[in-house]
Amino acid sequence: MSNPITRRYDFALLFDVINGNPNGDPDAGNSPRIDPETGNGLVTDVCLKRKIRNFVCLAKPAEPGYDIYVKERAVLNRQHQRAYDALGLKADAKGAVKAGQIDNARAWMCQTFFDIRMFGAVMSTDINCGQVRGPVQLAFSRSVDPIAPLEQSITRMAVTTDKEAEKQEGGNRTMGRKEIVPYGLYVVHGFVSPHLAADTGFSQEDLDLLWQALQCMFESDRSAARGEMASRKLVVFEHESSLGNAPAHRLFDRIKIVRKDTSAPPRAFSDYDVAIDKENPPTGITIHEML
Repeated sequence: MSNPITRRYDFALLFDVINGNPNGDPDAGNSPRIDPETGNGLVTDVCLKRKIRNFVCLAKPAEPGYDIYVKERAVLNRQHQRAYDALGLKADAKGAVKAGQIDNARAWMCQTFFDIRMFGAVMSTDINCGQVRGPVQLAFSRSVDPIAPLEQSITRMAVTTDKEAEKQEGGNRTMGRKEIVPYGLYVVHGFVSPHLAADTGFSQEDLDLLWQALQCMFESDRSAARGEMASRKLVVFEHESSLGNAPAHRLFDRIKIVRKDTSAPPRAFSDYDVAIDKENPPTGITIHEML
């Protein structure tokens, strides 16, 4: 590990969506995720992790140490086999190897795959590479205000088969729907543990790449379904010690988000006042406003 992390970090990312679906729920017809009791919108941790992974793929193409473990159509056991092949390891018919060999395979996977040494992974499948608890953890994102998803009807102009074309000759079009959030400002909290970073090899250089990804990940992930999404503010609380100098929830409470006009629904980031209380922070805490 070239430059190890010795301090704890807590961070909050504010991001928004305009006329899009930031994270559909497949069990609800891909509707925007919502808290049924409050009406606030939700975005899962794995949704944002996917965008971070995609950004790293673009920022570090084919660079050693920055391969991505969880990606589209990846067969994970094949990824594990790469570690066995690189280290000359052999497994018996039941996939069993000596504990020391598993540790070696685990270390190889951490060194090779950026997302494993950042987020961790369970790799104790048929080809066993052990388990990794990642130093970077994300919570669910929640919108500041309740959202009001709008269902939009759409028509399909092109068809797949001649039979479908015949049905459309009388003007009958195939109908579909899209659900969008007119506007939503979301907040996600994240945490970086130096103790787990030492175990996986997650370095200061990796952390700098994470900060870059959080600021830029939506810029390279455009789609009509997701509308216009953007990172609006990234606030990082740096602790002087590895164990931390203040509880994370007290630090997050220093971020105040207030809607300027409560008589009208928000439709832009400018409809909010966002203030970070930097006066008299807890001893040992440095506040970085990166966006």
